[in-house]
Amino acid sequence: MHAVVCIKQVPDTQELQVDFDAGVIKRASVPLIVNPFDEFAIEEAVRLKEKHGGAVTALTMGPLSADEALRTALAMGCDAAVHLLDEAFEGSDTWATATVLAKALEKMGEYDVLFFGKATFDGDTGQVAPRVAALLQLPMLNFAAKIAEIDFDGKKVTVERLLETGREVVRANLPAVISVVKEINEPRYPSLLGIRRAKKVDVPTWDAAALALEKDSVGSKGSFAKLERIYRPPARAGGEIVPGEPVDAAKTVTEKLIDQGLI
Repeated sequence: MHAVVCIKQVPDTQELQVDFDAGVIKRASVPLIVNPFDEFAIEEAVRLKEKHGGAVTALTMGPLSADEALRTALAMGCDAAVHLLDEAFEGSDTWATATVLAKALEKMGEYDVLFFGKATFDGDTGQVAPRVAALLQLPMLNFAAKIAEIDFDGKKVTVERLLETGREVVRANLPAVISVVKEINEPRYPSLLGIRRAKKVDVPTWDAAALALEKDSVGSKGSFAKLERIYRPPARAGGEIVPGEPVDAAKTVTEKLIDQGLI
């Protein structure tokens, strides 16, 4: 069994700072962490390894600081890591990011399952995993809340997907791409032994040339999405307090909503 977990280093949203004039996140002054949803993906991959044997590889694209995210994944139980590092990758949108990841996965060779968190906290698009699946022509199982069954010999997987109205059972052939939600597990804390081991692991870096990528096909030049500006939404106006008994107040509110065409 070989599982690959695609992770991303993101700014800690609790201390997020934005330069609205430049339209960028102030990454230099904000603590960087492993994307929280990716921690659930790491945990699920490591649990599969512990149950079925095999290995787990963490994969990320990012600047030099992203090495810290890979070390965290290694400390949590991943066996190896690969860092996609090249100035040409800077400014990649979800399309270009998926292109780089897909090329890296092709270079990596055989794998049984690819894990992603359902989305990243900084972009929150959830577009990268489906795009990677499309590029590699693999089944896409998103919003997985449980891996009900997985048969590596028979190349089959069954997952429960979390929907707004309940859960949906979906089956697919392996290899497959699975994006997970937080309901799937409880991520472990890195152990002291894991942290020590992670510091010693050799993490190779692959650039655009190593992936046989033209630099104009990735980064800002290879991206379709362009950021025009970033701004704060207007402050909400104060609401209206409706006096009276609950039944009368509810009637008044309903009439106001009808008058405004909201219901």
